[in-house]
Amino acid sequence: MSTESPKDLESELDEILDHCNALRQAPVPDDASLPDGYTGTLGHFPVYFPEELAHSAGLLPVGILGGGNKLELKHADAHMGSFVCSICRSTTELGLSGALKNLAGFVTHPICDAAKHLGGIWARNFPEQLAQILYLPQNVNTPGAVRFIAAEYQRLRGELEKKAGRASDDERLRASIGIYNRNRALLRELYAIRRDEPWKLSCTESYLLARARTRIPAEEHNALLERAIPAIRARSRQAQDKPRVVFVGGFCEQPPLEMLEAIDDNCYVVDDDLLVGLRWITSDVPETGDPVRALAESFVERSAASPVQHDERKTKEGYLMEMLRSSRADAAIVTAAKFCEPGLDEQVAWSKHLDHVGVQYLVLEFEEKMTSFEQMAMQLETFAESLLFATA
Repeated sequence: MSTESPKDLESELDEILDHCNALRQAPVPDDASLPDGYTGTLGHFPVYFPEELAHSAGLLPVGILGGGNKLELKHADAHMGSFVCSICRSTTELGLSGALKNLAGFVTHPICDAAKHLGGIWARNFPEQLAQILYLPQNVNTPGAVRFIAAEYQRLRGELEKKAGRASDDERLRASIGIYNRNRALLRELYAIRRDEPWKLSCTESYLLARARTRIPAEEHNALLERAIPAIRARSRQAQDKPRVVFVGGFCEQPPLEMLEAIDDNCYVVDDDLLVGLRWITSDVPETGDPVRALAESFVERSAASPVQHDERKTKEGYLMEMLRSSRADAAIVTAAKFCEPGLDEQVAWSKHLDHVGVQYLVLEFEEKMTSFEQMAMQLETFAESLLFATA
């Protein structure tokens, strides 16, 4: 039990959150500033990447989450159409401007056409970096899914070993799995606070705490969360009269921080799919036996639902309804990034189902480079008031 006073814990938490916000805007670390034991950095695109493979080879996994709303596009539009989603364009811009020159490699996924072609753009423009596409089955309800994933993980493992100049044996990989199991458990605890005592932790704060893992080693992130969680629980805050909502649609392109703050001003966000790749595996990966197969089985059997994966056991509608039920939410905020085909398809399906079952919801569209939020704030205020009046 902590012997620190509530005031000291609150001060420490403020420092942690400031640090996390600085990490959100931090560049990819260069080799000279890497922690001991790491030989380089490996960038990966949302939605899910088995970071244990890179970690065990001595490469620091770094989430490449776009350029936010402060980046001006000067070069990317010469390489892709203006109709492509913002995160793919801004990621390309970061590469072409030299902001990602410190990466040893970059891995993307065929989660959509734009992300799939990003791998080819990277290989052509940055030949000194390892450019890979991690092929994962969109339909996991086939007998060979686990075998295919394990083979693909093993292929990528070999590429990472060559780039890092270090072997990733099974013992190292099991140790990495243990570190990430602890990290996922801490993130589940963070979300449990959001669900049970949302006045103690806002969606924005939770997002900053989770996103810190995209710039620091998992073991360092574990230590950060182990300091933050007791301080959050010790917060003395009164519950406000706000509706409980779930936020969906942030699985790939990141909504601006100002958008999350506008939602927090009006609602308690008790669950979301932000940075779902960091929480994709929903329970511990076995730390015995074949570690590659354990990761592959976990992708199929211990994983969250996602708009970029087809799993007959996790329907679009069922996934959202379970979020609403388990978090005891009053309504949903259904969002989609502009030009995101998987997200927009999901938004239509969710809206139709919520109409059918009579659950209140608000549809919002966002883009990472948004800078004006006044109209959205008005929509959120009106939506929150309507929910409160409906339950009064």
